[in-house]
Amino acid sequence: MGTNREMANNLIIRALRGNAKSFSLSSKKIASLPKSIARLKFILALHLNNNFLSELPTELQALQQLTELNLGNNILLEIPVVLKHLPALRKLYLFGNKIESLPPDILDELPNLTLLNVNHNQIKAIPPQIKSLVNLEVFSIVDNQLEVVPAELGCLVRLTELNLTNNKVSSLPPQMCRLSSLRKLYLARNNLCELPEGISGCTSLKVLDVAGNPLSLFPTDFGSLVLEELFCEGNNFVRAELKQSVQEVEVLSLNELAARVVLMEDRNKLSRVHQALPNYPELVSMLSQWGRCALCRRPFLTTWLECVKFINLNKDMGMKRRLTVPVRAVLCSYSCFNAEGHSYYGVASTS
Repeated sequence: MGTNREMANNLIIRALRGNAKSFSLSSKKIASLPKSIARLKFILALHLNNNFLSELPTELQALQQLTELNLGNNILLEIPVVLKHLPALRKLYLFGNKIESLPPDILDELPNLTLLNVNHNQIKAIPPQIKSLVNLEVFSIVDNQLEVVPAELGCLVRLTELNLTNNKVSSLPPQMCRLSSLRKLYLARNNLCELPEGISGCTSLKVLDVAGNPLSLFPTDFGSLVLEELFCEGNNFVRAELKQSVQEVEVLSLNELAARVVLMEDRNKLSRVHQALPNYPELVSMLSQWGRCALCRRPFLTTWLECVKFINLNKDMGMKRRLTVPVRAVLCSYSCFNAEGHSYYGVASTS
């Protein structure tokens, strides 16, 4: 290792003589960085991937102009604390280590980060402080141990690519639907049973990968997305099969009936109901959970029929694939369900 350290020192001296803006010690079999690394004060990119680094020296904080740091494929057990002293850092690669967490105090000090790659580690959680990365555009955390995605991820309004492939995520927070700049979303090989309603809020989304999950339906507004590519193989989608069923007698509760009347009246801005509602904040909060019938477009509150509509990706969404996928739909009553001329199907119970 001593020979490797001497070699590293010689490369640093050579870089100084050439006024290099990028410096690489990739694949040099080094286990530690020489303190002379601090002399490279003006480099913009530092590549240290494919080595045996388990820590970084504090001298690295002298690189105040550093914008790109590659620490991929080393043996780091944690994200080095010295990184919090590199405020200019924009691209950080930490893939292929043994990192178990994303320290909140370090995330708080990296507001200029635009790319964070922590693929192939052992990270179990994304802390709420992820929202500190206000300029993040690409976040890749493939092949880790994630089970929960925090709501704060929805604060990353500049995010264009999010890759959560091969984790243990079972649900996504509705706040993710605020990511209007998101263009690529990779969710393959997780434990997702559903995608959040409101996904059409991801108005820039072009690529969606949900392959290898236990999804049964896409959310109601899925058809509003303007996708170019969809990968959805290996899910448990419902199929269009005719089955006998017994229609239940439709009896709406007084609360549901009253709520529907109020919701209908509230649509008229000149009505007394609409004008009076702001005086009853608890009622407004309760009514905020309302839905709309896919067929008659009338509002409902807590009682609906779970249905499905099968859409063709090519015909209905303008994609190249001719695959047909099931999309969740809700109807307000059996009257709507029994009406002629629609293409909604009931969802049979599997019990």
